Amino acid sequence: MKNKLNQLFFLLIFIILLETIYNLTTQNSFNLSNFLITLVFTLNAAIFFILILKLFSPQKNKVVFYILIFLLTFYYYGQFIFYEIFKMPFSFSSISLASQALDFKSIIISTLKNNILNSIYYFLPLLLIFLFSKKINYVKSNIKGYLYLVASYFLSIALCITLLLINNNSTYSIYNLYFNNSSLSLQIEKFGLLTATKLDLASLIFNRNTKITLPTKKEKKEEIEYNQENINFEQIPTNNDDEIKQLNDYFQNEQATNKNKYTGIYKDKNLIFILAEGFNSLAVDKDLTPTLYKMVNSSFVFNNFYSPLFLSTTGGEFQATTGLLPTQETLKAWKQNLPYLKYSYGHIFAKNNYYTSAFHNWTYTYYNRDKTMLTQGFTNFLGCKNGLEKEMNCNTWPTSDIELIDVTTPKYINKEKFMTFYITVSGHAEYNWQGNAIARKNKELTQNLPYSEAIQAYMATQIELDRALELLLARLEEQNILQDTVIALVGDHYPYTLSAETINEKSDIKRDEKWEVHRSNFILYNSETKKHEVNKYASNLDVLPTLLNLFQIDFDSRLIMGKDIFSDEEGLVIFSDHSWISDQGKYDVNSDIFTPFKENINDDYVENINSKVANKFAISNLLIQKNYYKIISESGN
Repeated sequence: MKNKLNQLFFLLIFIILLETIYNLTTQNSFNLSNFLITLVFTLNAAIFFILILKLFSPQKNKVVFYILIFLLTFYYYGQFIFYEIFKMPFSFSSISLASQALDFKSIIISTLKNNILNSIYYFLPLLLIFLFSKKINYVKSNIKGYLYLVASYFLSIALCITLLLINNNSTYSIYNLYFNNSSLSLQIEKFGLLTATKLDLASLIFNRNTKITLPTKKEKKEEIEYNQENINFEQIPTNNDDEIKQLNDYFQNEQATNKNKYTGIYKDKNLIFILAEGFNSLAVDKDLTPTLYKMVNSSFVFNNFYSPLFLSTTGGEFQATTGLLPTQETLKAWKQNLPYLKYSYGHIFAKNNYYTSAFHNWTYTYYNRDKTMLTQGFTNFLGCKNGLEKEMNCNTWPTSDIELIDVTTPKYINKEKFMTFYITVSGHAEYNWQGNAIARKNKELTQNLPYSEAIQAYMATQIELDRALELLLARLEEQNILQDTVIALVGDHYPYTLSAETINEKSDIKRDEKWEVHRSNFILYNSETKKHEVNKYASNLDVLPTLLNLFQIDFDSRLIMGKDIFSDEEGLVIFSDHSWISDQGKYDVNSDIFTPFKENINDDYVENINSKVANKFAISNLLIQKNYYKIISESGN
């Protein structure tokens, strides 16, 4: 017995090794301060596990112990694979969303193949336990020993509380991350994956939301006209719900954005909005994709536009159609609660006497779109398996964007005023000749390019989108309505199955994994609009309010987290981990480093933007969870 070593020691070392491996393989960095905080909180969790294990006989203890370390190994490894695919950690609040996003087995297999060495790392702690198995003490504790463990557990709790209390001032202090902020990626960064998982489950079970910080109320200027409706937030019933009261208080204090010289320039024109699968500025090529090139470089040219990745297509879709920030929790609430979305395209354009319709050339139930399209006001959404398969080939993967445009334009093109929403699929991964029918279709056009097969295949899929747009412009021209139609197009996300290194084979700018892989284009095209260069930083989040302003459609800009790009509001791009880029500089929340673009920036600037970003995440979530737009509408506002 004297040669046996403490079971707690082995379990703590085991978990800390997994935490370190997860951090290094997902972030490629090591922060000593975060490591020490993780160590303290992991010690608390390890003692808790040992308290349970020491209640069993040695034989049962050993069995349960090995079950525990196997589960932990595969959980950390599964989180790593999920992160490699989606560039964000998995949250239990979105099991159904993740399961659909992971339907494409070829992408999972490819990820596993590309991470063989990293995969081996995750099983080294397990091997270590096996090697020292005979040295571990599985003996059941006596009363005295068990009391020592209980005392150690409460001592570790006291140590955790002390750490939380001495770091409780800033928006992303560990105190706020533990008690007031539900950012899973930041919780993992500070506390480690195990503690963050506990907080994630607590958030799910107890419906814990990030607290909102009220903005400083600004006086409205009489000479400025605002995109604001006459809503009396004091009259909106709270039903004794503190979170609805928080929303009422916030919007009363929030400043609306101004109308501007571009307000109404597209009033009463038609709108075709396209969410293009995998579209990125990488796809724009004067020779290979001439229509994309023409549209990107005509009308409004946005030089600093990003399409940040938020859990695959559904996150990009949510941003661009609601002007709200998605988290896994928010997306789950959207798809399960089916809230009313007051300002989404289908609702608000129909309210302004437009014929509205939506089309998708893949399964119409995917991501619950048969239901979520209704939340956006599209009552005649058509996709594969609810009618579109009768008019085009829905039996290949992916399907053709050209066919999509070909068979759907007759359904709306003769209407007096129309708003049409497309979700395309031809640009979907995986980018190779074997598993992608569209890549194979256009292989001859790209296979001799001086790039890897992945880039060749990607460009082949984007040629399909390009020719679909060419057909769309031709159809509008034939009907003599091209000049009366605006085409807006954004990507749902960058082609995230391609590494930054692969993307840089073709990219005109140096792409990094953190910021520039997300750089993209916002196509805002009208054949009669002269070219305007826009340098403000913007993203998918800003598309909806920008279009509503251009079409002079009444909306309340306070109730949308994105902002009209042409307003006086400072440009701000927000990423899933709460990092951001503004017109003043960029802030990496993980390293806590701000890189200014200009001189003489106020000392409190970063903290003010951090507070604004945290608010936007929290408010977006509450707007959906509480069905706040419906509450406003039913209150008579």
